Amino acid sequence: MGVKQWAVAGVVALFAAIGAWVYLDTGRAPAPASTFVLLDGSRKTTADLQGKVTLVNFWATSCTSCVAEMPDLVNTYQKYRDKGFDTVAVAMSYDPPSYVVNFTETRKLPFKVAIDNTGEVAKAWGDVRLTPTTFVVNKRGEIVKSFVGTPDFAALHQLIEKLLAEG
Repeated sequence: MGVKQWAVAGVVALFAAIGAWVYLDTGRAPAPASTFVLLDGSRKTTADLQGKVTLVNFWATSCTSCVAEMPDLVNTYQKYRDKGFDTVAVAMSYDPPSYVVNFTETRKLPFKVAIDNTGEVAKAWGDVRLTPTTFVVNKRGEIVKSFVGTPDFAALHQLIEKLLAEG
């Protein structure tokens, strides 16, 4: 194999490894204990998530992928909210709160939006630095899947339906 072929093979292997890491099933690790401070000033804890299938999405108003996926997050929430599904969108610590409030109000986001002013929530959830990063939490409060980047929403919906059907 020539140098060019080795380089192509290396790039293909790298993308395959990244793809496996990004969409790797995380098993059934418990969601980290954390407190979400919502825009209205109220607080929700990880314990409050139990009993529902919950999507925890770390995002920023400056993240073009986050902004682009937001309509799909809204549609997902609206499709499953009456079946025991919830969403918490966690704005990153570097996102100005006024931008988050403006975005939430102008887009009429129907789910809970939290601001992680201190960065402690992102740190607790695996030191999240890349946005969007999304976690799917089952009814027992366990992380069953995580995505770095925009998820495949068809596959995400299949997973949500499976988890909603669990006892």
